[in-house]
Amino acid sequence: ELQFVESGGGMVQPGGSLRLSCASKDWPIGSYAISWVRQAPGKGIEWVSRVNQGNTMTYYADSVKGRFTVSRDDTKNTAYLQMNNLKPEDTARYFCARGRTDYTSFYYSDLDQGTQVTVSS
Repeated sequence: ELQFVESGGGMVQPGGSLRLSCASKDWPIGSYAISWVRQAPGKGIEWVSRVNQGNTMTYYADSVKGRFTVSRDDTKNTAYLQMNNLKPEDTARYFCARGRTDYTSFYYSDLDQGTQVTVSS
């Protein structure tokens, strides 16, 4: 069973940076697109970014474009989300999941623990 473990979250001040990691515990991720999504308190799941197989294409929500960078290292079975110039509205729990056909769609069943990001002064 494919399981992801997210890490790297924390509390930062506005303008700060964090790098999130998404590691596959037991299965290679090379054949999957990987999406990052987030859920702010009291809100629904928001798609954030996606990296296709082989780092061939990346996609970003308008709210994070120019600030976040998604990447992957299939030799480590890990995907990353570099988040710069963080804003209070980026506060959320972040999850990774396999991407589906449409670049904003993903497998909800992959969402598990996630990692909390809090941006506050």
